[in-house]
Amino acid sequence: MASVREDLEAFAAELFDGFFRADQRRWGQAYVRGLLLDGRRKSVEPMAARLGEDGNRQALAHFVTTSPWDPAHVRARLAWRMHEVIRPEALIVDDTGFLKDGDASACVSRQYTGTAGKVTNCQVGVSLHLSGEHASAALNWRLFLPPSWDPASPEADAAKVARRSRCGIPARAGHVEKWQLALDMIDETRSWGIGVPLVVADAGYGDAAAFRHGLEERALPYAVGISSRHTAHPAHARPVQPAYAGTGRPPKTQYPDPAQSVKTLVMAAGRAAARPVSWREGSRPGKSRTGLKRMYSRFVALRVRPAGRGVRTATEGPELPERWLLAEWPADEPEPVQFWLSSLPSGMPLATLVRLAKLRWRIEHDYREMKQALGLAHFEGRTWNGWHHHVTLVAAAHAFCTLQRLARAPKDTLPA
Repeated sequence: MASVREDLEAFAAELFDGFFRADQRRWGQAYVRGLLLDGRRKSVEPMAARLGEDGNRQALAHFVTTSPWDPAHVRARLAWRMHEVIRPEALIVDDTGFLKDGDASACVSRQYTGTAGKVTNCQVGVSLHLSGEHASAALNWRLFLPPSWDPASPEADAAKVARRSRCGIPARAGHVEKWQLALDMIDETRSWGIGVPLVVADAGYGDAAAFRHGLEERALPYAVGISSRHTAHPAHARPVQPAYAGTGRPPKTQYPDPAQSVKTLVMAAGRAAARPVSWREGSRPGKSRTGLKRMYSRFVALRVRPAGRGVRTATEGPELPERWLLAEWPADEPEPVQFWLSSLPSGMPLATLVRLAKLRWRIEHDYREMKQALGLAHFEGRTWNGWHHHVTLVAAAHAFCTLQRLARAPKDTLPA
């Protein structure tokens, strides 16, 4: 069996084959190896110290910060490689914070991040992950540019706008909402020939109607979290044509009853509608076949027609489209605790619907591995290109670890 070093060399050769210059291929492999070596800090200087003969700090810093290679080329090759082994069930969208002490890094600002659970000084990166039940890989990244960094925004901050040049932020880069960055990444990933069986996201994206409509316009099925304030009509509701007096513009077809909050619809269905579902094994000891505890809760699934601007075809007419409303309602809770909307088919079994909606746990697993073991948040550079280069190389190191784990896993634990 080939050694891990030989496996890494073959993996890096495949990943960086598009680089014209031999020195870029060399330092690409060295940087990924530096991320994989043991050590608390995975910034350039400590990595260089651990790399031995490949520990040229200046060359590594130049490669990651200023060398003119396009990370999209590496990401595409990574996507092709990982698609073969993961056999994905979904593309998962999320974002993570990169906490910062100062204000010199590209796009750093006081903003909310789930990493800290509060508004703090940080960068925010939006990521797209290819995921199955047994493995996942980060394929694509975007650095979120806050309005304060956009000279065209009413919220522009003169000091931050002045730092754009020093950070190497392209003139064309402006403030774009995170959900739109996600759609852009999905479009780019599809352009690489990667199919999208399903899009999964939390309420930070699912609450944006424009994001859901963007997926529907692309004919992409989704299962996205939403907050309880969203409104919908029951599936059996039908629009009516109000009486027309014969003068002026005819009134539009409308639903006779107002839309209700999704929480109200689930509460009206009642506890009796909740069904127990076990969707995966957790990490704690339990009584399952593998000795791990099964993840278990109770769920209500209703067919509803989400209110608001809908995406309709000519054959659908004036009716709002039908969607799944999924709610988690644990037995010990007085009301539902989490909600999802999904465009998956109406005949989807509840257990499958729950498992796919809950697939987002893979994202948290990816972030934990990339941050704790592979130095995702350790990059000390301050440039736009440097950030995109670093996160791409960390994703490559994470993918290599995943390939090694799958290659050594017992056959009965691998994807079918």
